[in-house]
Amino acid sequence: MKLMIKEIEKKLSRHPFGSQENKGLDAEVLVKYFYPYGYGTWLVIEGEKLENGDWELFGYFHIFEWEWGYVWLSQLEAIHAPGLFGYGGVERDRYTGSHPKIRDLI
Repeated sequence: MKLMIKEIEKKLSRHPFGSQENKGLDAEVLVKYFYPYGYGTWLVIEGEKLENGDWELFGYFHIFEWEWGYVWLSQLEAIHAPGLFGYGGVERDRYTGSHPKIRDLI
């Protein structure tokens, strides 16, 4: 599955770092990534494209506990482990809904 698509790029271009500051759990989730074979949920609320083509993303993430942080798209793309039908990695949630808030998804 492709983690970055044009629709998400457009959303991120309208939400650079700091654009949702002080909204807390009421911040709009632009994209939700998850790891179906173990721990990992990333609720991305802001991001900026880097000169090398990668994306630096900011949001509310859960590995062992919920916390605010940064991740690069390339880091998410690099996560792979055996799945039921071969190798699987991080996936993009295509069914999050329209303009969900963080509090709606945790």
